[in-house]
Amino acid sequence: MTTYLVTGAAGFIGYHTARRLLDRGDKVVGVDCVNDYYSTELKRARLARLTESELFSFHEIDIADLTRLQQAVGDTPVDRVIHLAAQAGVRYSIDHPEAYVQANLVGHLNILEFCRHNERIDHLVYASSSSVYGGNTKLPFSESDRVDEPISLYAATKKADELMSQVYCHLYGMSAVGLRFFTVYGPWGRPDMAMWLFTEAILAGRPIKVFNNGNMRRDFTYIDDIVTGVIATADKKPVPTGKAANHRVYNIGNNHPEDLMHMISLLEQALGREAEKTMLPMQPGDVEATYADIQAISQDYGFKPATSIEDGIPRFVDWYRRYHGIG
Repeated sequence: MTTYLVTGAAGFIGYHTARRLLDRGDKVVGVDCVNDYYSTELKRARLARLTESELFSFHEIDIADLTRLQQAVGDTPVDRVIHLAAQAGVRYSIDHPEAYVQANLVGHLNILEFCRHNERIDHLVYASSSSVYGGNTKLPFSESDRVDEPISLYAATKKADELMSQVYCHLYGMSAVGLRFFTVYGPWGRPDMAMWLFTEAILAGRPIKVFNNGNMRRDFTYIDDIVTGVIATADKKPVPTGKAANHRVYNIGNNHPEDLMHMISLLEQALGREAEKTMLPMQPGDVEATYADIQAISQDYGFKPATSIEDGIPRFVDWYRRYHGIG
């Protein structure tokens, strides 16, 4: 039995990752500060489902506080770390930069320090983001592309996390994998994401905000596929290649970008209602298209997304109705 420390356990990806680990018989130590960036009620509901398992324990702490982190879990026999805690959101970073410095920079550094000084921990998997590709116009996005021109502070912090991880692996012989997530959606998702916002507005009869006049494409990736990739990279350490030490960064996406208007059409079908659309220009910090080249993670870990948005969107809508008690 392996014991995993999962940071961000009350979050969307963290919750699903912890559930998968528990279902296969692993122990999970969850950490989350349960902040109010979005509904704490939703986060508590996720945690309630996790605490049904005797294999799960939880600590409500902020990873930006290294002392509290060490006090809470420093003596716990953790084997591996899946670090998913972060301040998310591109647009929110424009008005709340300090939140990203604390959670994504200080917090990530603290996790690296925690792993460095814990001899039992032999591998770290952490969340990066497709946002690091900034305004790149070459599609699909490949790990070999330059990512030194971010267009949001959120993206800059995620690139910084990758660089810090590379340094720690080089200096201290640590093993780590960074995952650049591409537009994750599904049951128990985030209320600040388009899928949730559109569903909520359509059911309430409110117009939805469609940015860049709908001329956007996203590599929508279903949560079950994401979790499969996260756990695969947690189970197997990367093979050192040249100067890369034991650190690798991978795209993890659906490898199939979809038009935003097609996504909205599928939501309308699943909800049985047509959306009233307010067409707006592009938002600062946003990009027109994302598209993941997943050749590397497919080759090294056998990752192969299995869920199309034609299947995934109805599953999300079904969950949304049940969660909110909507017939």
